Amino acid sequence: MTGRFKIFSDPVHGFISVPRGLVLDLVGTPELQRLRRIRQLGIGHMVFPGAEHSRFGHALGAMALMHSVLTSLGEKGTRISTEEHEAALAVALLHDVGHGPYSHTLEHELLTDFQHEMMSRALIERLNHRFEGRLDMALAMFDDTYPRHWFHQLISSQLDMDRLDYLRRDSYYTGVAEGAIGVGRIIKTLRVHPDDGTSADRIVVEAKGTYAIENYLIARRLMYWQVYLHKTVLAGDHMLRSVIRRVRVHLEQGSRHLVEPASIPFLYLLGSGFTGGDVHREDVQDAYASLDDTDILFSLKCWMNSADPILADLSRRLLERDFFRVDFNVDSEKLEPEKLREAVCHMLLAKELSSPESIDHDQSYYLLRSQSAHEAYDTREDVIAVLNRAGSIDELSVTEDVMVIEPLAERQIRSYVCYPKEALT
Repeated sequence: MTGRFKIFSDPVHGFISVPRGLVLDLVGTPELQRLRRIRQLGIGHMVFPGAEHSRFGHALGAMALMHSVLTSLGEKGTRISTEEHEAALAVALLHDVGHGPYSHTLEHELLTDFQHEMMSRALIERLNHRFEGRLDMALAMFDDTYPRHWFHQLISSQLDMDRLDYLRRDSYYTGVAEGAIGVGRIIKTLRVHPDDGTSADRIVVEAKGTYAIENYLIARRLMYWQVYLHKTVLAGDHMLRSVIRRVRVHLEQGSRHLVEPASIPFLYLLGSGFTGGDVHREDVQDAYASLDDTDILFSLKCWMNSADPILADLSRRLLERDFFRVDFNVDSEKLEPEKLREAVCHMLLAKELSSPESIDHDQSYYLLRSQSAHEAYDTREDVIAVLNRAGSIDELSVTEDVMVIEPLAERQIRSYVCYPKEALT
């Protein structure tokens, strides 16, 4: 006899039970299976050797946490129908289905004026047609049009199942222990308030859970600076984006022979000028949903042999991990803008990667001045609410039990310069 669940073994959350029926059917779709071929951290695996985990594992993890929090809320008296439970599991599973290859690294490169949530919604809608409307409620939760707003909070907020899973998961696979958080403790201290079935219902944290929330926000800050915005990750991201820019120039100028062979859907998206407004086009969805990390790697291996020396050099550097240097000491005399630009230009000319006629344009692929910025807790968003011991609601930063929330709400900005290290040797 077939059981009610299919069990997946997960190193982060243990055994994950996926209910048979709609949710398990979604797991088997090509859209979800594609996530197995997209690394969670993009370039990050070239900095942290263990970070080979995929978007698929994260999708299962977010779904598992959604089940845990719904079970906990139900034990506290919150009414959750069978249909709502299934829809919430489905949307947690599908929330990141719109991620493209190399995750956030190429999020704004394949389509302009685009965020992955736009494609996630388009693909959920596409799946809903295939499943004959069985995802109507899940889609409403994703859009925040479902009457019970707190379901959307569990999907997308500053304390959602997405963030709880990826911090715990990325900490585990990168080996950065500072990212470890007490997910179980946080989930057990969440509740719906007021629990009267109105649209004003919201997710709140019980006062006893504020220390766990504080630790979660501290861990989030540390993970951003130590992992997501690590200087070598920034360098790899810049190099891969430089490759995409170079390919686009060739496609726009009609020199397609310099970028072929390569992944066909990859070139189709890069050369067609699509934007986020085109996500509902069937051809765009087909091309996007066929892409994964393999397309990028295959293309890079082909471009290593391109007749364009810039494209060939950048592709080789990425594949062989010959990354640029990122320096945060931007006020250093040796990094003075014009001096560094001259040094990079001299290097490109000496290596015959560029010519005097094109050096002004070519140096931009190798030299970048930018900023990385992050705040662990954004008080401009849907803030974290705490149910205090007197029964009223406080915003987290004014809760008496927490000590360091205010600094975590400050936006930290770090200026940096990225350049080939041999330019200054």
